[in-house]
Amino acid sequence: MSEEILINMTPQETRVAIVENGVLQEVQVERVSKQGLVGHIYKGCVSRVMPGMDAAFVDIGLPKAAFIHSSDVAFWPKSSRGKNTQDSQPDETILQAPNDNITNLLHEGQQLLVQVVKDQLGTKGARLTTNITLPSRYIVLLPYSHDVRLSTRIEDEEERERLTTTTQKLVDELNANCGCILRTAAEGVSETDLRRDLKFLLNLWATIVEKVNKVSSVDEVYSDLPLAVRTLRDLSVDDIEVIRIDSRATFDTVKEFADKLVPELSSCVTRYSGSRPIFDLYSIEDELQKALHRKVSLKSGGYLIFDQTEAMTTIDINTGGFVGHRNLEETIYKTNLEAAQAIARQLRLRNLGGIIIIDFIDMDDDEHKRQVIRVFEKSLDRDRAKSQVCEVSPLGLVEMTRKRTRESLEHVLCEPCTNCSGRGYIKSAETVCFELFREIMREARQYETNELLVLASQQVVDLLLDEESTSLAELEDYTGKTIKLQVESLYSQEQFDVVPL
Repeated sequence: MSEEILINMTPQETRVAIVENGVLQEVQVERVSKQGLVGHIYKGCVSRVMPGMDAAFVDIGLPKAAFIHSSDVAFWPKSSRGKNTQDSQPDETILQAPNDNITNLLHEGQQLLVQVVKDQLGTKGARLTTNITLPSRYIVLLPYSHDVRLSTRIEDEEERERLTTTTQKLVDELNANCGCILRTAAEGVSETDLRRDLKFLLNLWATIVEKVNKVSSVDEVYSDLPLAVRTLRDLSVDDIEVIRIDSRATFDTVKEFADKLVPELSSCVTRYSGSRPIFDLYSIEDELQKALHRKVSLKSGGYLIFDQTEAMTTIDINTGGFVGHRNLEETIYKTNLEAAQAIARQLRLRNLGGIIIIDFIDMDDDEHKRQVIRVFEKSLDRDRAKSQVCEVSPLGLVEMTRKRTRESLEHVLCEPCTNCSGRGYIKSAETVCFELFREIMREARQYETNELLVLASQQVVDLLLDEESTSLAELEDYTGKTIKLQVESLYSQEQFDVVPL
């Protein structure tokens, strides 16, 4: 699997596209005006404790108060600290009893160190934790832990033992008094590289602690790396062939970061200076437009329908024009197999998360059902977001969850329609005409006037002058009032006014 990273930079936004075998699989967009906050660390203040939800709101300086659940409040007990840890922890470090409820952990006005784990999504504020983590290329530092853990994707037992032993030795040698997680990228990495990563993270944590103890009120004390650099830190290097960047300044920054912390990727980082815009390669701009459409066509002639709501995302599969060659069951099976692979790609591309319900076409053969799930799960293997897939239900539905830490592509690039208020539908011109007739009746009874002026959209006025002209004339006779029509170009199809003259 060959992988290419394209980074497009403008003063307003950064866009990163991940292309596998010439096909766009994932895109991330970070705008200067709406930068993501996941990974940022704040000195916050508890603004409200809610025992009924076993959670609290925390002021971290954002327009919306952030949210923290009791399960995410996990401080180091003072009695278990190492001898030198006292100097390396913020003043806000406090005692926590295991499985305490929120009222025993936090109180209004309390200051504490928190990290954002989920961006503000829709109407919900950012999700917080006190389990601070600081990631680097190979190691994730856990300041409030003593455990050394490994990524589950490192499967070789000898390598797991080597990494655990080596890392524990480095933790003791550097008197770190902390825990850490070895990332997948750490597999096969030398002790020298691990030491460099760990020392970098320990120095970073010391800097954060120093800033926390100096700040007297709510403030940001650490912000994560910019998207272009973060991409290098977080991606696996195994399959990356080239990283193309169309900005000289960003190229220099990324190249310097790669030379220092990801030397194996340094030779892959290149400056793109082609005459065509970088996202025109592999037709990425076209793919982005398609990813905002509700309907996704399959090569066989079938299609998918995506409906994203606040509560969940639903995906419907249809055979469309695909009729197969043998029988209906074969047609359904092949359509579902193709859909399973297409859905896995669309989930990454659209960055859909939370609860997802997939309505596969009903299959009678149990082996076909199992094969579709296997293909779907295998297609999800390269997705960095964690997901959990259930078996096909008796109703033919597949329930799954996909971890959501940032807004979906649709929410980043789009906003609710002002005409339909995000419903996806507007009232038909005919419906608005009938509502308008009822309003005319109300106005005629209420006001002593000889004329009424109707202000409406072009579509509604056209309908009143054409198909509904007879109804309008009958209404004039019934009310005894002259009805005048005027087009308001700024009105949506649902808007109208009836004004007595």
